[in-house]
Amino acid sequence: MPRSNPLRQRLFQPVLPAVVIAGSILGFAAALQAAPSLPSSITIKPAAGTTGNNTVHARLHRVNASRAQGIAVLVNDEPITNYEIELRQKLLAMNVSGLQERAQANFKKLVESENTNTRLRAILDATIKANQGKSREEVLAIFEQRKKEFAKSLQEQAVNNARASILPGLRKQALEELIDERLKIQEAKRLNVLADEDEVNKIMAGLAERNKMNEKQFAEHLKKMGTDVYSMRTRFQAMMSWQNVVRRQFGHQIAISDRDLDRAVANVTGEDQTELNLQRIVLIVPGQVDQAVVARRLREASALREKFKNCSMTASLAKSEGATRFENIGPRPASTIAEPTRTLLLSASDGEMLPPTVGAEGVELWVLCGRKVVEAKETQRDEAAKELRQQEFNVLAERHLKDLRQDAHIEYR
Repeated sequence: MPRSNPLRQRLFQPVLPAVVIAGSILGFAAALQAAPSLPSSITIKPAAGTTGNNTVHARLHRVNASRAQGIAVLVNDEPITNYEIELRQKLLAMNVSGLQERAQANFKKLVESENTNTRLRAILDATIKANQGKSREEVLAIFEQRKKEFAKSLQEQAVNNARASILPGLRKQALEELIDERLKIQEAKRLNVLADEDEVNKIMAGLAERNKMNEKQFAEHLKKMGTDVYSMRTRFQAMMSWQNVVRRQFGHQIAISDRDLDRAVANVTGEDQTELNLQRIVLIVPGQVDQAVVARRLREASALREKFKNCSMTASLAKSEGATRFENIGPRPASTIAEPTRTLLLSASDGEMLPPTVGAEGVELWVLCGRKVVEAKETQRDEAAKELRQQEFNVLAERHLKDLRQDAHIEYR
């Protein structure tokens, strides 16, 4: 009988039982649950040397190449390919409810399986064999890192499996969405109101920024999720172009009567709000400066305040002092101003400049140029008008799209 390796026994003992392994890996499931949306939170690279996590991903892209590139539908002689439908299915899957729960359930099954325990043993054996002569602590550190990578590969496999189970049910929705988009873009081209590339670029840049990525990283992120930037860009271009179409065709028809507004806000209750008309001067203070610089800027701000007479001269005062910025903020609800500045402004007289305070960028001088009380019903009336206009817009948009579909030549292959 071969002699057991004492180092191997000591290293593997803490993770030998399947339940203990599960406990060490299931922290990833908690991270999944805590994320606001599953797709945006999972940007995992496969663990080096692992292949199991790629199985489902490969299967998704191995759908019969000739079929994937073939034409599925012609919309007024413009083709929609099976490949486009597949990409749209994956894009839709990113926001399907229940994907998180499926991924978590898959992950738990993978973690608790005996095969996972066996693979961890193999990783441990390989780690010990490849690091002969190293101390127990060094080998343990290497094994822990490989165990984390292995857990990440299981996480990705769980998500891919969950997505694969959802995709077939999304094909019809993806196809119908693409047909509608073709019709919308065709109509926008006819009316010469197609959203241009710059508009789409702004939306894509904003999405990347909200996900704390640059545009290249965001494109790679979408690729890892099984879709691509083109599919998302097409969707946004169609959406914006369609808004242009409906405004051009029906904007003059959208009118909300006072009677409709009165009915919409009849039972609304709320609090009145104070709206402040504001200006601000910022005497910029560079980062990591000493108290002497701040004190000097405070003195300069106090001197400006002594010269201040009314709101019409605030901009010229700012120009007279070096390294300053003038902001004509305009009307703002008092509730949006941070304390203690809010209370100071509410207590000030119209046309008054507050004493200088130190802010995030430097020394600030706030100016109250006026105020008015906005009644709750007035605010709700504005919101109701926007909502009623949007409802009317949606009705007209839906009706026009239905007419386009009826008149279109749609050939299913």
